Amino acid sequence: MSLFILNSGVRDDVACSLRWDWEIKVPELGISVFEVPRSNVKGRKLVRVVICNSVSQSVVESVRGQHPEYVFVYRRERVKNTDMPPMMPYRRIQTMNNTAWQRARTAAGLGDLHVHDLRHTVGMRLREAGVSEGTRSDILWHTTTSMTQHYSVAQIVELHAALEKIKDDTGRWNKSLATLRMEQEDAIRELTYPKATQAKKIA
Repeated sequence: MSLFILNSGVRDDVACSLRWDWEIKVPELGISVFEVPRSNVKGRKLVRVVICNSVSQSVVESVRGQHPEYVFVYRRERVKNTDMPPMMPYRRIQTMNNTAWQRARTAAGLGDLHVHDLRHTVGMRLREAGVSEGTRSDILWHTTTSMTQHYSVAQIVELHAALEKIKDDTGRWNKSLATLRMEQEDAIRELTYPKATQAKKIA
């Protein structure tokens, strides 16, 4: 789901509620878009569309068939007797900020990274790639115009092309101030803790 958000720019609540019956395939691009109803859009004013690039599309394909309604689901897998059927069916993920996210964040050394930070990263990567402000706004749903079935294939192609530019994260200049601060604090700790340990041994 993190990879999906990093390549589509959607909010985590939209990713959690994404449904297969919202999917519209675009044969010209070999990808899907998801038409999100107003009830699932912040502010509930406009129908919105999630555009998939090749990476987010591959994420969608990897989970296709797991659940009849929802795209992103989970179940507790067996750690013993793995040849037996799972003990529970797939269920909808209610929120990304769960224990799995928090454990993964800790294991990756990402400190207090929030799920919403993934969307900010998309915005920074699009800007780094030279994508226009208007196109960035369309992708991140910052515009006041409705992106519905009235959008032409040509406009979807434009948004898809913009998202394709960020599928390979170059890491050149897209670090946030929060990330730079975290790296700085980690560097200070690495310099401080060995000295403290050494001093303790001498004492």
